[in-house]
Amino acid sequence: MMNKHTRRLLLTAGLLGSCATFTAWAAKDVTIAVASNFTTLDPYDANDTLSQAVAKSFYQGLFGFDKEMKLENVLAESYQASPDGLSYVIKLRKGVKFQDGTYFDAAAVKANLDRASNPDNHLKRYNLFKTIASTDVLDASSVKITLKQPFSAFINTLASPAAAMISPEALKKYGKDIGFHPVGTGPYQFVAWNQTDFVKVAKFSGYWKPGYPKLDSITWRPVVDNNTRSAMLQTGEANFAFPIPFEQAKLLEKNSKLNLVASPSIMQRYISFNVTQKPFDDPKVRAAIGYAINREALAKVAFAGYATPASGIVPPSIQYAQQYPAPEYNPAKARELLKEAGYPNGFTTTLWSSHNHSTAQKVLQFTQQQLAQVGIKVEVTAMDAGQRAAQVEDKGQKESGVRMFYTGWSASTGEANWALTPLFATQSWPPTIFNTAFYSNPQVDKDLSDALNTTDGEKKAALYKDAQDRIWHDQPWAPLVVEKLISANTRNLSGFYVMPDTSFNFDDADLK
Repeated sequence: MMNKHTRRLLLTAGLLGSCATFTAWAAKDVTIAVASNFTTLDPYDANDTLSQAVAKSFYQGLFGFDKEMKLENVLAESYQASPDGLSYVIKLRKGVKFQDGTYFDAAAVKANLDRASNPDNHLKRYNLFKTIASTDVLDASSVKITLKQPFSAFINTLASPAAAMISPEALKKYGKDIGFHPVGTGPYQFVAWNQTDFVKVAKFSGYWKPGYPKLDSITWRPVVDNNTRSAMLQTGEANFAFPIPFEQAKLLEKNSKLNLVASPSIMQRYISFNVTQKPFDDPKVRAAIGYAINREALAKVAFAGYATPASGIVPPSIQYAQQYPAPEYNPAKARELLKEAGYPNGFTTTLWSSHNHSTAQKVLQFTQQQLAQVGIKVEVTAMDAGQRAAQVEDKGQKESGVRMFYTGWSASTGEANWALTPLFATQSWPPTIFNTAFYSNPQVDKDLSDALNTTDGEKKAALYKDAQDRIWHDQPWAPLVVEKLISANTRNLSGFYVMPDTSFNFDDADLK
């Protein structure tokens, strides 16, 4: 009798064997080990960067970013904005086909943006597209997008991994299940998704860019444990792994068969406080927790020095980011503030993490120990992607059980709006986006809105500064660190990069 493991192997073999490109002897078949499971393969309905990064295998947008987060044309050849900032005419690349054989054209752009901007579809990335009033086909290769109001970050929004072009025929065929049946214009086409083990994609023979892709297939494999990811590189089970456990970076750097890469990041790690719930509705309690955490020590203990203490709520490399004096580690001050707030003996609460990999667990343990020293007893829970979606992302303020939440954010559009609005605007409370602090400040809301309505750089800078000053003062977060991105690859794999937003660039990936 076959055991469960054997049956699963045979099932997997059957899935892969159905596609001729997935023969076991494929010359350029690579495996990428990543930190967590994927929530969906529909970029418009994904809140996590990893799911969107994997979707870049088979999807492309009108615009994108290169490996340094510089804007570039992809399915668009050019664009022209109207003087009032209310409309954009975009010229499209011709001769591009979706993986189902249908042509990419202006009607496809309209189908995707109509879907994305319709609130009735309840897509998680709706807020990126809610300013769109209409999308009109001018001709087969030209589209006009009209906005409800000026939105100065609009082209950056279209460059986000969320703004993928999905085959309209696939949308009709699969409807709400499109997240399990992706069909795009990208270099690889979808083959199989085992939700606990892998996503596999194969070279798309009809890809519009001659000579690409260079790989035959990519297997994306979620591996929660940092040490296991590292081991897979050393045994040859994986060609690329991210993130690498910080404490093993120096060891892997000495391995002659591997390349270790430390990349700059726009990933900020923080703990949000549910400011609508006691005791976190009291600013003194929030300030006390800020004083209770030694960020220098955290960077060393959990990140092996591959991180810098946060000195703002937006990473320094984001345009218009403001920097402040680094939060002081002062447990005595923390205890004093707790006493003033009416908690002389501390209190008991919960701290959840958006990930359950080893580094996140170290952060939880470190924070638990630090807070215990000032009388705050914390029960910690490290969540997988499914738990995070069910317990945090899908819960509104009244039913949310979140109190303290350790997570991170990188602005996939590369600009200040997406670094601030999803995390601090009142309209961004879950389940809409990711303001897990349930923070609300009318002036911050106005600043963020006004910044999008102006193309005046000085005015925009002043508005973003005022918003950040107010958020820094209100402390709905304890900003922790800005981490460096540590990846490693076998020396025979080239052209595979981690981008500053923690997604991937693998346009030129090749195996030798």
